[in-house]
Amino acid sequence: MSGDANTSDKSAPALDKAAPALDKAALTLYLEAHIPGFAGLSAVEKFKSGQSNPTYLLTAASDRYVLRAKPPGQLLKSAHQVDREFRVMQALAGTAVPVPRMLHLSGEDSPIGRMFYVMEFLDGRIFWDPSLPDASGNGERAAVYDAMNATLAALHDVDIEAVGLGDFGKPGSYFERQFARWTSQYRASETEEITDMDRLTAWLETHMPADDGRVSLVHGDYRLDNMIFAKDEPRVIAVLDWELSTLGHPFADLAYQCMQWRLPHASGFRGLGGVDRAVLGLPSEEAYVAAYCRRRSLDGIGNWTFFLAFSFFRLAAICQGVYRRALDGNASNPEKAKTYGEAVKLLAALAMDLIDRRI
Repeated sequence: MSGDANTSDKSAPALDKAAPALDKAALTLYLEAHIPGFAGLSAVEKFKSGQSNPTYLLTAASDRYVLRAKPPGQLLKSAHQVDREFRVMQALAGTAVPVPRMLHLSGEDSPIGRMFYVMEFLDGRIFWDPSLPDASGNGERAAVYDAMNATLAALHDVDIEAVGLGDFGKPGSYFERQFARWTSQYRASETEEITDMDRLTAWLETHMPADDGRVSLVHGDYRLDNMIFAKDEPRVIAVLDWELSTLGHPFADLAYQCMQWRLPHASGFRGLGGVDRAVLGLPSEEAYVAAYCRRRSLDGIGNWTFFLAFSFFRLAAICQGVYRRALDGNASNPEKAKTYGEAVKLLAALAMDLIDRRI
């Protein structure tokens, strides 16, 4: 999903004026009792962006806040764990990874009938288009990508024991666990047979790499529009949307981001496929990976085709879940969600093309 905290300029996510209203009166009493200093809730507006956990802008006399909740309805097992998002961002406070300040986590018996958390509102820029047409020029575009790279390296260098996240994931091979999870999720939400998706699943299963013992905190959906930049400089002030975070293999985050750049810059995708990066001052994939390796003192990354193909597979499984929720009437943005069914086919086809050509 996309980043969900609001900003004050044209980079701000749109608000969904037609979204069902939350019980403002009950929410006011609850938040005033649970968040120190909270007072005078005047508006609750849902962001249009995001397909997983509905997110709202709260405007109050005391300040502006962001509320992020589980979606209503029957949910897939292990999905929409907003409590994990809350925990990881709370743990990262004070580290080199910028996150919003966490203010409150509710129980399932909250005034809105499901779990939610509230965090501070941050005023900055969200870059929705990875080609950065709103940047001041090539220098700022290059600096934005370098800041994103530095933040990813900092994330993977976090001492997970020191921040209290030593139990945030299961032991053993990350890719084996993730493959089993997303295969199960995909099959549970499958709506038709997709040949390329079946081929991709089979290839990944037979090319699973041996566990190399690397473990770090991974974001799970690390990309440009899941972070907020300062309004006046190319500096990351917050990384958002930690729903898929866990302890895992750091190269999964890196490959997922590079996979995003291979996606088309059309058909609902905001990728860099077909975009001349050199003309825009954007780094090549090779240069971006090399910068990450320098920052983490790595000699290089092998098995890159597997990591990229796995990223396509995982995103396809996520999109299939969004599509199924749309058909079931539980999507955060139903009309947009229905387009995700075609996205699954495109992602699987791109992955198989990558595998067949080994690039």
